[in-house]
Parts: sequence; structure tokens; C-alpha cells
Amino acid sequence: MTEYQVIDSEQTVYRDGTIKLHGPEGFEGMRKAGRLAAEILDELTGFIAPGVTTQDIDDKVRGMMLDAGAVPATLGYRGYTHSCCTSINHVICHGIPGDKALKDGDIVNIDVTPLLDGWHGDTSRMYFAGEPSLKARKLVDVTYECLMLGIEAAGKPGARLGDIGAAIEAHASQFRYGVVREFCGHGLGRLFHDAPEVIHAGQAGTGPLLKPGMFFTIEPMINLGKPWAKVLGDGWTAVTRDKSLSAQFEHSLGITENGIEIFTKSPKGLDKPPY
Repeated sequence: MTEYQVIDSEQTVYRDGTIKLHGPEGFEGMRKAGRLAAEILDELTGFIAPGVTTQDIDDKVRGMMLDAGAVPATLGYRGYTHSCCTSINHVICHGIPGDKALKDGDIVNIDVTPLLDGWHGDTSRMYFAGEPSLKARKLVDVTYECLMLGIEAAGKPGARLGDIGAAIEAHASQFRYGVVREFCGHGLGRLFHDAPEVIHAGQAGTGPLLKPGMFFTIEPMINLGKPWAKVLGDGWTAVTRDKSLSAQFEHSLGITENGIEIFTKSPKGLDKPPY
């Protein structure tokens, strides 16, 4: 049986399996953190190009967070030593920044989470370095559509967690794309990762009821080929087993009395490429 916990702004929170329900102060905190995250990704739209290294991206992200009075939530998280994740082409998620330079035609997901005044703004977008293939463009377009259909499903009255994954899987399957199961969305707020787990494939009408005050991410990872993933020896980088391209988009959102609020929407309308 699902347990929900109503929390106030001063309460210490733990990852205890309960789904947290937040009040107005929580929504305000998430709006600020989410907007900063979105502004950082907006700034990167003019930066991503062939020749730029993923370490260049990481340095820029870290600088923008610190300048805004935030810290990178990923820096030091479970031993991770960077300020964002940079996942290129067949990398599904958790790609580690380094000296690798982007090449013309690469697609790259950049995932950022500033921790601002105790709240986590978690979001990711896809970017093109130069001119990608038509297949890559289509995959990115459909992945964004999957995200927005998942969000739409979550905002309906009486929605359950399984409705999100069902909507995403139904759309991706029309194009014979694989939906990654090994990684999922998650609750967040003052904790980086919390209940519930948001699986991006599933059965409608199942899972916990989505109640006002819930905060979580939806972040579908869609593969051009089969859905299977494997993690490399560094313990972080997840890639497609068949080396097919993969794409991902992520928003942080909150359930309201009237539907859904997206905390990480681009202030400039730069939610998907081309920018």
C-alpha cells in the first residue's frame, strides 16, 4: 500500500519510501530551482557545437550554477565528480564529461541539477552538434513528444503513475523505438532522488494515485533500436547494447489541484532542438 507524507517547509525529510506531498513553499522553492536549471540549458543552446568538449560543457554549467548561488547536486553525489551529465549518441544517460570533443552530427543530452536554497531543479535536453542525420532528428522529436505525452497523462484528474509510462510506451512503439526500463524518473524536492519511481513503460490505471503536492521527474530514454542498456566499467555511463542512438528529455514537475506545473520549462521557449 502506498504511503503519502504531508511535509512542511521546516521538516527534515528522509528517503523512507513515502511519497512526499508539498505545500506552497515547496512549489515556490521548486519554481526557483527549476527556472535556474532551465536558464542554464537555455544558455547552452548557443554553446554546443563541433569541437566543444564535454569538459567545456561541464565547466560552463558549474560556473553558471555557482554564479547563481546554487551548487551542482551531482558534484560528489555517490562519488560522481562532475557538475552535469553529457550523453552522446548511443550513450543513454550518465555520460561523464571529459576531453572528448563533439563531432559534426553528434546528438548529446545534457542533464543538470542545481541545488538552490535546498531545492533540486532536475532537467535535461537534447542538443545537436552541427547537422545530425534525419534518423537522429526523428528520434529526438519523438522522444520530446513522449515526454510531453507523459506529462499530459500525469495532469489528468484521477491519474495514476502507470498512466505516464503507458502513454510514453504507446507513442514510442508506433515508431518501433525501444523504451529503456533500467532507468526511470523519480520523486524529488529537498531530496535529489526519492519515491516514487517513474517507469517510462507500463499499464494505464496502475500504480499510486497522483495527488496534489507530489513532485517528480519524467525523463524518458528512447532508443532507435532495442530498449536494452548496459553500464560501462566506470560505473556510470549507460549505453545501448546494440549501439543504436538514444535520446532523452527530462522535466521536473508538481501535481496541483488543477493539473500539473512544469518547473523546468524553458523561459525562452527553447525546449527542444533545433534552437
